[in-house]
Amino acid sequence: MSLKKMKKEELEQLTNKEITKLIIQDAKKPQTIANLFKKIIKLLELPESTFENKIAEYYTQISTDKDFILLDNGKLDLRVNHKSSSDIDEDEEDDEELEEEDNVSQSDMEMSEEDNYDDTDDDTFSDDSTDEDLKDLVIIDEDELELDN
Repeated sequence: MSLKKMKKEELEQLTNKEITKLIIQDAKKPQTIANLFKKIIKLLELPESTFENKIAEYYTQISTDKDFILLDNGKLDLRVNHKSSSDIDEDEEDDEELEEEDNVSQSDMEMSEEDNYDDTDDDTFSDDSTDEDLKDLVIIDEDELELDN
């Protein structure tokens, strides 16, 4: 939908984010956040004081929205216009991970206690080494601790 064909009443039904998307799409080029907000104020026929009173709120809304990207030159554009190959690769990896998770059967997820038991530490405490390792160990009784205080 083009902004030029929309009536003020229709624009008033849209959020600032939606209007911003339409402005960028119509212009077919990135815009500064200040200019975008000025255009919104003009389209909605709001008082000029709105700019100073609401620009910080608008900036926060736009800069935290994942549909927009702030470019190095300080201009805002739609993220879809800047889809890098790394973004595409990450999206494909995410899709593959989701497919793998879906393919894991319930029985694979429900391991028994025996399957979860790790016996690698059992050999560490064999009877042969325990006596030698513990020969210097001193055991203190709770009553002896209280006497020290």
